[in-house]
Amino acid sequence: MADNVQQLILLVGILAGLPVAPAVAETAPPTHGSPVSTEAADLRLAQGLTQITGVRVVSGSDGWQLFLDADGDLAQPTLATVGNALIVDIDNATLALPEGDRFDLNNPTEDIALISVNAIGANQVRIAITGLDGPPTATVSSVGSGLALTIGPTVARSETSDDTLRIAVTGSGDEGYNPTQSSTATGTETPLRDVPFSVQVIPRAVIEDRNVAELGKALETASGVVSAGGRGSSVFGPGFFIRGFNSRGGIFRDGIQSNSLAPLSSQDLERVEVLKGPASILFGQGEPGGIINLVSKKPLPEPRYATSLTIGNFDSYRGDFDISGPLTPDQNLRYRLNFSYEDYGSFRDFVNGKRLLISPILAWDITDKTSIEFYGQHTWDRETIDEGIPVGASGIIDIPRNRFLNEDFGEFSQSQFNLGYRFRHEFSDSLSLRHSLQYQQYSPERFVPFFDDFDETTGLLARSAYFAGGTYRRFFTNVEAIGKFNTGSVKHQVLFGVEYRNTLEKPEFQFGIPYPAINVFNPVYTRTPFAVNPFFFRDDRIQTIGIYLQDQIEILENLKLLAGVRYDWSDQFRTTQILGEPREEFEQTDSAFSPRFGLIYQPIEPVSLYASYTTSFSPSFGASLNADGSNFDPETGRQIELGVKADVTDQLSINFALFDIRRQNVQTPDPNNPQFSLQTGEVASRGLELSVNGSILPGWNLTAAYTFLDAFVSKDNTFAVGNQLANIPDHQFSLWSTYEIQSGNLQGLGLGLGFFYLSDRPGNLDNTFTLPSYFRTDAALFYRRNNWRVQLNLENLFNINYFTVSDEFLGVTPGAPLTVSGKVSVEF
Repeated sequence: MADNVQQLILLVGILAGLPVAPAVAETAPPTHGSPVSTEAADLRLAQGLTQITGVRVVSGSDGWQLFLDADGDLAQPTLATVGNALIVDIDNATLALPEGDRFDLNNPTEDIALISVNAIGANQVRIAITGLDGPPTATVSSVGSGLALTIGPTVARSETSDDTLRIAVTGSGDEGYNPTQSSTATGTETPLRDVPFSVQVIPRAVIEDRNVAELGKALETASGVVSAGGRGSSVFGPGFFIRGFNSRGGIFRDGIQSNSLAPLSSQDLERVEVLKGPASILFGQGEPGGIINLVSKKPLPEPRYATSLTIGNFDSYRGDFDISGPLTPDQNLRYRLNFSYEDYGSFRDFVNGKRLLISPILAWDITDKTSIEFYGQHTWDRETIDEGIPVGASGIIDIPRNRFLNEDFGEFSQSQFNLGYRFRHEFSDSLSLRHSLQYQQYSPERFVPFFDDFDETTGLLARSAYFAGGTYRRFFTNVEAIGKFNTGSVKHQVLFGVEYRNTLEKPEFQFGIPYPAINVFNPVYTRTPFAVNPFFFRDDRIQTIGIYLQDQIEILENLKLLAGVRYDWSDQFRTTQILGEPREEFEQTDSAFSPRFGLIYQPIEPVSLYASYTTSFSPSFGASLNADGSNFDPETGRQIELGVKADVTDQLSINFALFDIRRQNVQTPDPNNPQFSLQTGEVASRGLELSVNGSILPGWNLTAAYTFLDAFVSKDNTFAVGNQLANIPDHQFSLWSTYEIQSGNLQGLGLGLGFFYLSDRPGNLDNTFTLPSYFRTDAALFYRRNNWRVQLNLENLFNINYFTVSDEFLGVTPGAPLTVSGKVSVEF
């Protein structure tokens, strides 16, 4: 009983910010190098944990062996590879070493850099064996009450034989709130502290604890990222501002551009990675704020069957299935299938939607050096188009936040599918080849009376009938070679790639046709759909070829340089036609070099100081021309960034960055001929970001971020220099924290608490109205036991009124009131 009370005090105290030192003193592991206290040992025995009392590494006939001495039977460990490290996790165990709470051994063999043994949480021990050129192999056997690991040679892939336990790649979600690896920034699996750029990872654990099903909600914990709106109405789909710049075309899935006009589901994602700043060297043309890379769930070597059901207010329901496992006894053929269906309502009158997701993946290890992964995804979406609350000359109109001013028949719908494969072959430990191919097709339709003009005197909101449809097809393929070699004492990892994209777009439009107005203070809906007769058509083909070269150079163990350059060639052939008139043709060809450089210095192992310079380019729309009929030059971007990355502990990291971004060649109206534009504009974004991620104490997880951002017009012919960019707050803060009781009768019970703050933001580039600041509080209550979990999530706990984003014209989107969802999940 006393143990339960103590755990509850710790739980409430942590989340409320109260002093909790007495509880921490009993449950936290001893500091490095100190002897194990009698009280801590007694607590571990009371929890029924097996104590590992000794770690020995000796040489034997089969190679080096690592022995664990224990005071009882140890559970069979699970093995995984992360980068060059073999990870061995032992459950229901803890460390009780005479020398302290950790064991480290540097360079036990010529091809193994480090062996470390340390506690993970209160009931798990992790062994990390890091190879110099790849993860080592290992066999596991019982020795009395302990275990012996026979450490074999390092290999670039896991190998299987009669006397070798297969090493399973289980994905990065095992790292909880503090992932340490990412491939988004460099194209190779690289520790985040060795990357001289800002990369923020939103792991699966955070997505699950917050029970968010859409990418937009998942990104709320990312620094410098805010919604750009566009749900169901934009030609780019729902977007995001990253460091002040719209991410148009900047969403990728496993490194390949992922286009969709529908909100993206997070149900088949392992995690979300945000690379801040220009990213053209690996991702081609794009905005200078950064890119978002969605990392898919991968097939598992062991059977896993998980299902969940979520029910929320506003008549919202969601069911999810996630199944995976081997298809052959040797586990060389594995599959994963994610299925999700959602039927959701809204606090907004007449607004609702449905979403279907089917996402299969098949992985095949053809040989120990060759593998291929086939994947597909089908999504279907339908939801009511809602432009929110209108804006007048005096600002946002004061009407109830649930009031809907479009029509209930207006909707967005889209059917989309992706098909592709990823192939990898390793010629040797130092040379590998990758090849990817993907075909994507989607057919969106938008059918709605859009806001047109607002008369504040009469309260009448003019509307116009709008329809957009068509088919979009995108083909992508690339080939990459990765080589590792030394020049003297300097180590190199070189990435060379060639990429080809072909985009075909055939949209059709109907717009500018008056539809009956509606009074915003006393709405009367017509509920009469208009006839669809598209009269404006486009037929576009865009081809791009990219060639890129990057070298990750280790000059010294604590001094690393990254240098790279990309050449892009882009050709646009676009045609437009108004029904009954001749077709117009436009052709535009652009090319550009995009370099980047980064330097990392590590004065001590857990701390990285870095500086970087990165660039981007984005071709202008091919059907837009100068007054003299010539094409516009591409927009360009550049960023200078300085930062610090520090691992406070093995489970807690802090990242800090200062940056300055400029986007140049921005089109701005010609003051002498307003029907045309000049490329004399420039916008700037500068600021700082601070984030903290990981585990503070066993069971206590945290992700927090703060951003200060000054995003403004630095050159223009029309807008005043110094005007702040629309929808970009000066200050942004987020915090999400959970605590789960680790032992006793209440083991598995946990609470979550979240805070989300955005300061005042201009609603448009003229800065004529403002979206007010808001501070939102979220909470969660959950309980997990064995293979099942129940949770209750509360968003906007105190039911505040707030606005999330402005479309910069007539509509702003109100935030949801108190939203409640309950979820039950089971895993087999």
